[in-house]
Amino acid sequence: MNDHAELIDKFIESFELVAENLDVFETIDSIAEQLAEWFWPGPLTLILPKNDLIPSIATAGLANVALRVPSHPLALELLGAFGGPLAAPSANRSTHISPTTAQHVIQSLPEVPSERRADAARRFLALPVHGLPPEEQDKIGRETLAVLADPTFAELWGADAQAEVPVVGLIPGSAPGTWHALSGQIDRLVVTSERVLIVDYKTLRPPPATEEAVPAVYLRQLATYQAALQRIYPGRPVDCALLWTEGPRLMPISPARLAGHLHGNLP
Repeated sequence: MNDHAELIDKFIESFELVAENLDVFETIDSIAEQLAEWFWPGPLTLILPKNDLIPSIATAGLANVALRVPSHPLALELLGAFGGPLAAPSANRSTHISPTTAQHVIQSLPEVPSERRADAARRFLALPVHGLPPEEQDKIGRETLAVLADPTFAELWGADAQAEVPVVGLIPGSAPGTWHALSGQIDRLVVTSERVLIVDYKTLRPPPATEEAVPAVYLRQLATYQAALQRIYPGRPVDCALLWTEGPRLMPISPARLAGHLHGNLP
């Protein structure tokens, strides 16, 4: 048992008491309960209906409340000292790590009008908090703007695209009745009535020339995302691609290549 096990148990106990008072457990299906068991403490947030015990100011007037059991030692110590749940804002863009690659800047710039992107990238990368030397600022800026300006990638910045999409779910395992838990974030997700496209940004240098040379860990990540979204969008093809920021170059990954990297197909 680690040093924080007692604090974890204490917080889970207090969470369960609050949840019971909110009368929310009857609305959670068995899959959600299993996800909570696997990921808590950790990066899983459950959105549950609230009642009057939670003031509307804590939920911006909405009917649901987001609940999480954190795993960070400092958060656990704080909760242990407090003796109950705390209300706090989620992480947001202003608390991102300092940008060290084009991948970090691409997440924010697509929403900026094209004629203002160069200036926005320049000002953002020059902020003292990032501590980037001028030559690194220029390099990241050029790489980012090249990705956004290339017409090959226009679909990724259109109205059907979303950035940094969290995905949590279960995908079938190799044995009947078994499941693998998935918790991750898709860099760019495009959903249309015809298909779904999953795109992950990668900064490997030099990037692989063919999908055969792509590291297995990247393929495994895409395969699990694909399996999860196939359950969400049945009847629609779910395509996957890697966007290599050096170049830049979009590399579609074939279904056959991904199928060999699903958990159920691994040795």
